[in-house]
Amino acid sequence: MPDKRLKGKVAVVTGAGRGIGRAIATAYALEGASVCCSARTASELRDTVQEIEDAGGTAIAETVDVTKINEVEVMLEKAAEAFGGVDILVINAGGNLDPSVVEESDADNWAATIDLNLKGAYYSAKAAIPYLKNSTAGKIITVGSGMGHNGRPGSSAYSCAKAGLWMLTRVLANELWEDGISVNELVPGPVKTPGAIAAWAEERNAVNSISSEWVKESDDVVPLALFMVTQPDRGPTAQSFSLMRRDT
Repeated sequence: MPDKRLKGKVAVVTGAGRGIGRAIATAYALEGASVCCSARTASELRDTVQEIEDAGGTAIAETVDVTKINEVEVMLEKAAEAFGGVDILVINAGGNLDPSVVEESDADNWAATIDLNLKGAYYSAKAAIPYLKNSTAGKIITVGSGMGHNGRPGSSAYSCAKAGLWMLTRVLANELWEDGISVNELVPGPVKTPGAIAAWAEERNAVNSISSEWVKESDDVVPLALFMVTQPDRGPTAQSFSLMRRDT
């Protein structure tokens, strides 16, 4: 039987309580990584960790609001203390708090969406970099969106935040190249996560009605997430890897 591909690695996954983050955290653990699972909801995190442990993996849970830098710094510190370092960071925490056109948007929800998706990513990367520099081959994966590459009417805050995340990905890749840290974006396309399902049910997002698009389960994102994190030490960086079937 071949060795597990992530044996000896330590991964931190934000937004790991459910959906894509939970699927990635579980997959990494099953491939041998020790995983720090973070999210805001403690009960969901307990379920994720229990699922990993029941399958023979190793994980800890850290309840974190990624919009608070102090909490993010403590999360990274605890992950490093528990497992001896950090090799992989998956920046997945996010959401759309203002799915509306600009004219009808709520200013507070608009700003909160930017904070969650972009400022939270910045905080996560900033806190993780010192640990990743001590890894033999650190990797950062940002979970982006097609909406950050090609704006559509509505959901302006989310689109702007994800566009900023894509730029942050490229900036980080250039800043960290000499340190052997690769930084790439994963664009899942539409996935039937709890948040997406709720949005579609309220007809706030019509993406699930696009017949040419592949509407996925969270587990469908796992093969690409594993591919990205198992690339060579000096593998691709500043790249966007997409599961979308068209440019949206």
